[in-house]
Amino acid sequence: MKIVFLDSATVGEDVSLSPIEALGELTKWPVTLPGQIRERVAQAEVIITNKVVVDRFAIDSAPQLKLICVAATGTNNVDIDYAHKRGIPVKNVVGYSTESVLQLTFTLILGLTGKLNYFDSYVKDGSYSKSNIYTNVIETFSEINGKRFGIIGMGNIGKRVASVSGLFGADVSYYSTSGTNHCGEYPSVSLKELLSGSDIVSIHAPLNERTNNLITIEQLRWMKKSSILINLGRGGIVNEQDLAFAVDQGIIAGAGVDVYVNEPFEQDHPYLHIRHKDRILLTPHIGWASVEARKRLVDIIASNIASLSPQI
Repeated sequence: MKIVFLDSATVGEDVSLSPIEALGELTKWPVTLPGQIRERVAQAEVIITNKVVVDRFAIDSAPQLKLICVAATGTNNVDIDYAHKRGIPVKNVVGYSTESVLQLTFTLILGLTGKLNYFDSYVKDGSYSKSNIYTNVIETFSEINGKRFGIIGMGNIGKRVASVSGLFGADVSYYSTSGTNHCGEYPSVSLKELLSGSDIVSIHAPLNERTNNLITIEQLRWMKKSSILINLGRGGIVNEQDLAFAVDQGIIAGAGVDVYVNEPFEQDHPYLHIRHKDRILLTPHIGWASVEARKRLVDIIASNIASLSPQI
């Protein structure tokens, strides 16, 4: 069986692809540019892609193709309708990164609420050594306990975030982006009620026609000036220019962002021009990428391939 991984660099060199290699002849391309796709998939029976677009032209370029594996949860980079017309199944990976995303969510929340950038700099730049008291109460931080915690998107990740928020003593509510209130453990509220009433808002929703540009300057103005916004859903859910403005102008207290409209984003991105840089924490779409999550990812991809191996 001939297996082609179009962007294997996204998995990292520290994670073995041996579970996939055991199933056939694996060709790994660290990065594949649009003009290279057709040639690279020409002999493939299985295509693995994380972010490389596999459209109808790529599918037509692989006459032996029997399976497309997406090394991620989202499948918007594959022309699924056309693949199905050709009788080619498309299999993604679900649930592998829940704990990883959960951990980064609270890394960003605690970094912002705990003012870690400020306190770290205060010690490292010598200010603490020059102080005549043992602590610093000039800059303050607040407890999560007793705060209102709003979640946009109550899927598997949202539910885990809600559970941990409760352990901190937060009062949790959520906004359903699908319009279906399927979680009875927490109150479902309107978007305006969630944004205006929450001290912390965490986004864990997919990008679709209902969530695209869901949060603009209008919605950001509903929020408290003391609140923070965390986005580990998709970049297009929040208008990036508007969020940069809201953070810089103090419309909200801060933001933590791991996902962007363009990844990697351009060098003149609005987040890079925020004057009050201590108000925003930025990570390069790493929420899914703990070592453990990437190992689970490879194992599930291998399982997806193995499930079709009798037909190949």
